[in-house]
Amino acid sequence: MPKIKTNKSARKRFRKTAKGEYKRSKATKSHLLTKKKRKRKRNLAKSTLVSPKDKKKVRRLLP
Repeated sequence: MPKIKTNKSARKRFRKTAKGEYKRSKATKSHLLTKKKRKRKRNLAKSTLVSPKDKKKVRRLLP
């Protein structure tokens, strides 16, 4: 059996937590920030967990 390669783009986007969940950063924080409210930008800066439906896909990318 050959080794399973890690998907490099997924490795940069997701981090595994101690409980086995995957952390991700939120989208739409890179440009057009003047029209977004302060509260919204603050919440976009926080990290969140990958949804249970996508967890299986992320696990396949990060063996």
